[in-house]
Amino acid sequence: MGEPPHRTELPDIPEAVAAPKSARSIQLVWLIPLVAVLVGGWIAVKTILERGPTITISFKTGEGLEAGKTKIKYKDIEIGLINSVALAPDRNRVVATAQLDKDAESFLVEDTRLWAVRPQVTATGVSGLGTLLSGPYIAIDPGKSTQKRRDFAALDVPPIVTREEPGRAFVLRAPDLGSHDVGVPVFFRRLPVGEVVERELDRDGKGVSIKVFVRAPYDQYVTTNTRFWSASGIDVSLGATGVEIQTESLVSILIGGIAFQTRPDAEIAPVADAKQVFQLYRTRAEAMRRPDLDVVHLVFRFKESVRGLAVGAPIDFRGVNVGEVVRIGLDFDPRAFTMTQPVEVYFYPGRMRLAAREEANLPPVPKTREEWVKRVQLFVDHGIRGQLRTGSLLTGQKYVALDIFPNAPKVKLDTSKTPIEIPTLPGPLEGAEEALENILKKVEKVEFAAIGEDLRRTLDSLDKALKSTDRLVQRVDSDLVAEMRSTMQSARSAIERAEQSVIASDAPLQEGVREALRELARAAEALRTLADYLERHPEALIRGKQEQP
Repeated sequence: MGEPPHRTELPDIPEAVAAPKSARSIQLVWLIPLVAVLVGGWIAVKTILERGPTITISFKTGEGLEAGKTKIKYKDIEIGLINSVALAPDRNRVVATAQLDKDAESFLVEDTRLWAVRPQVTATGVSGLGTLLSGPYIAIDPGKSTQKRRDFAALDVPPIVTREEPGRAFVLRAPDLGSHDVGVPVFFRRLPVGEVVERELDRDGKGVSIKVFVRAPYDQYVTTNTRFWSASGIDVSLGATGVEIQTESLVSILIGGIAFQTRPDAEIAPVADAKQVFQLYRTRAEAMRRPDLDVVHLVFRFKESVRGLAVGAPIDFRGVNVGEVVRIGLDFDPRAFTMTQPVEVYFYPGRMRLAAREEANLPPVPKTREEWVKRVQLFVDHGIRGQLRTGSLLTGQKYVALDIFPNAPKVKLDTSKTPIEIPTLPGPLEGAEEALENILKKVEKVEFAAIGEDLRRTLDSLDKALKSTDRLVQRVDSDLVAEMRSTMQSARSAIERAEQSVIASDAPLQEGVREALRELARAAEALRTLADYLERHPEALIRGKQEQP
């Protein structure tokens, strides 16, 4: 067998000895997951701390709302996002859940308003065109309340004015809305200074409240004496100076408008507080009219028809409006079986005092009913009466006229009646109708048959007389023509004889005239000779004519 392979001698290798585990090595192993847990927890805590509030918004419709896409903006800055959109349990509205930024926490108060911004065309213009491409978004108008809130109902119509815009809002009261819808402009001296922002029906249903917003600095011109009136359409009036047309602007003609101004003669008043209530007048003339502090309730009782007289018709005293009609009734008297039309009016004595002269000797302004009865009796004793008159023949409208009739019969007022009754007289047309009726009655009493018979007999007699006259004329004509012919011949002969004796050249009269003219010429020549001699010898008037040597 061969020799075994040669082994190399290796040095002795020390035996491995197991070392005990160190505590530090254990901490190092678990340090990485621990750090990861801490980082994750910090991130979670930070996310929770930085996460904004969650709110719910209910909409009338979910048009354009998309979860994860529709944003919530304030002044075009994104502050939130819609997370989900679903139907409400009652299926009447759409409920959207939104996540807001932490900085928007202060926005969530009781009076905060939210609405969807979509393309909208209104009478005042077009808005929301930017959402045609990007889609609608939710706008927010933060409130000023201190009470927190998380559930909101979005506005169906975007507000005209946000709370950040400087200015003040006022409330106008009117019997009806007219054309003053939301967005209608408000004018001051024909400048657009605000808009109508809200309108609602009063709880009692007897009127409407219109909320208007006047932007700064124009809101300082709204004082406690300011008057608001409807400036819608065109105001056309016909006066002594011609036709007058008044309007605020073309916009007010198309969609309406409201204007305000303070009467020029009004006292200086403080600036009105926000939300102060004003009356909305129908026209500018009505708004600028002086206030009637004294009002007397009177009644006129007419026996004639009051057709054409309406509530609001003026009480006219010689062209001055001193009151208005407030009620028209119908009273029946069963004892006399007659009907009368009582017309109740409000009489404003202050308008007559303003027009009276200061030196007029009138008693003080009455305060009690007894004093007013005495004052009215004083005017009635001087002939004050009421009368229905026609204001326009074209429309047939009537008014109550007050005037002085000195010859009117005396009337004693019945102080037991309320309101005070003013005596009346028939109107001009009523008197004309009575006169015409009397004439017709007299005409009806005339016996036209007897008059016709007498007229026939008279005409027969006249016919006979005319026939007799015709025969007489014919006879006279035949006799007169012969006499006239002979008379004309005699006249012609006389003219011929006169011509021969006077006008002919050899007529005796012509010869005598010629001889007289010659004698007159000789006499004139002798006078001229005498005048020449006396001019040369004036002494001849004393001495006489001297003999020539």
